[in-house]
Amino acid sequence: MSWLKISNSLSLDLFLFSAFFLDQDQFDNLDKHSQWGIDFLERYAKFVKERLEIEQAYAKQLRSLVKKYCPKRSKDDEPRFTSCLSFYSILNELNDYAGQREVVAEEMGHKVYGELMRYSQDLKGERKLHLQEGRKTQQYLDQCWKHMDNSKKKFERECKEAEKSQLIYERLDNDINATKSEVEKAKSQLYLRQHLVEESKNEYAAQLQNFNSEQWKHFNVAIPQIFKNLQDMDERRTVKLGEMYRSFAEVERRVIPIISKCLEGMVTAAKNVDERRDSGVVVESFKSGFEPPGDFPFEDFSQNIQRTGSDGTIGTPKTEGGKPDPKHAVARTKNKLWLFGKKPKLPPSIPPPSLPSFPSGHFQPPKFSTERIANHLSEMRNAKSKIPSFRAVKRGAPTLEDLSHLPPEQRRKKLQQRIDELNKELQKEMDQRDALNKMKDVYEKNPQMGDPGSLQPKISETICNMEKLRSEIHKNESWLAEVEGKHGSRGERRPSADVNHHAPHGRESPEGSYTDDHSQEHRSPPQPDPHEFDDEFDDDDPLPAIGHCKALYSFDGSNEGTLVMNENEVLYVIEIDKGDGWTRVRKQGGEEGYVPTSYVEITLEKNSKGAVTYI
Repeated sequence: MSWLKISNSLSLDLFLFSAFFLDQDQFDNLDKHSQWGIDFLERYAKFVKERLEIEQAYAKQLRSLVKKYCPKRSKDDEPRFTSCLSFYSILNELNDYAGQREVVAEEMGHKVYGELMRYSQDLKGERKLHLQEGRKTQQYLDQCWKHMDNSKKKFERECKEAEKSQLIYERLDNDINATKSEVEKAKSQLYLRQHLVEESKNEYAAQLQNFNSEQWKHFNVAIPQIFKNLQDMDERRTVKLGEMYRSFAEVERRVIPIISKCLEGMVTAAKNVDERRDSGVVVESFKSGFEPPGDFPFEDFSQNIQRTGSDGTIGTPKTEGGKPDPKHAVARTKNKLWLFGKKPKLPPSIPPPSLPSFPSGHFQPPKFSTERIANHLSEMRNAKSKIPSFRAVKRGAPTLEDLSHLPPEQRRKKLQQRIDELNKELQKEMDQRDALNKMKDVYEKNPQMGDPGSLQPKISETICNMEKLRSEIHKNESWLAEVEGKHGSRGERRPSADVNHHAPHGRESPEGSYTDDHSQEHRSPPQPDPHEFDDEFDDDDPLPAIGHCKALYSFDGSNEGTLVMNENEVLYVIEIDKGDGWTRVRKQGGEEGYVPTSYVEITLEKNSKGAVTYI
């Protein structure tokens, strides 16, 4: 229904029509309705704003959650289990999902909330313009009505004055006592009033005609146009709200395919969980390479006990002189490898069985077997192997660079991984050297492009880095070869050890060998060398390398304790200069000695104290 019917329905009665609109009730109602429409628009805009704030907060919390459960990891801490990999894939998908929620909030802010606020400001300006125009038209009509009403009142007042003048003239004209001058004066006054009545009548007629014309224009042209403009504005507001409702839903619909992909990625990650593969990773991670321990040998402590002839107990066969037969001694294996290291120590104190009482002269004191002495020696050697040397402890040796503290299999894997990384770095340095040489050739052919001499320091530095990397690779390859050699030889030694273990009549020597020589039965057990442990501790393992150095000059090494070196030769540093101007180094062949500190360029390892590079 058009808002023009508000005025057209009243056009039959001009008076009622005018009275109805002059009250301005309908104009005020339209004013209130248009203001309500703008308020409703802004209310919806506020709703959209709160919704996008919820989306932003939700996305922020999701990102914080992902960051909390997906911390930064180093290269060595990368997850290998399928359950962990799937969980991190889910976290990545959830992070993408949070990104889509941020997209929803951003689209709502730009395409819905921002558009609504801009349109609301435009509506306010347009509504204000239409209302001002309506009020101005109404004021102009009121002014015309006032002019018409004033001319009407003036015409009425002049007519009354003219009637009075006519009555006075007629009274004086009929009065015989009235003088002629009085009658003439009354007659001229009557003519004046009649003239004023005629002028006011004409003015009233003109004002009335003007008012009627303006009133028709007001109610048939101006006000309907203003109402139509307000109606168009309100309809456009309603259409805009519908468009914003649609945009609000479209923003959500556009991200649904991407969100579906994120959810599909989570489902795929869940399907990738493989318990068999995880178990294999655990086995591969903790595989030590040690051989299973052998059987414990039987230790017969009753060999030195005298038995009577009437004793029918089945036991160890006796020989002449009450001495046990060494052929029946149980064989033992020396230095067997156990699951977590060397063979554990035997129980500290196992009390021997109580000796029976014998007559005087028949008791023989127990003798210490060579097996116990060998056990004690083996324990001492094992304790020594745990501490490389007293000198290393006193010196404060750094962390084991050769990874010897790891099980063989794990050590082999770590060394192989380190060698692969060093080879990659070496390849990079070689590529850089080749590039620098090509650039140097270009500079030599075209001097205007650059100075070839400026590249020489960089080329020298690259070559030095290559030498260092080659030295590190050679060192790690030697350790790897050592590990693989030990791993292979251990598998070869075990069958022979098992054969000796099950030998029925073998005899074990203190050094772990077996003999069938019966002439050794009555020999006294060999005594350990009192200087054996001194020799073992004096014969220290080679000192670990704490860095490497490059020879700047040749050195003849003529003095005792010095080492011959050639220019540009790379050596291992095992002891730094103590202030006397000499540094202890080792060649790759194992030869050690001292060289002048000023003749070499030293680079200490990162894990050693005071790691610096100096000349």
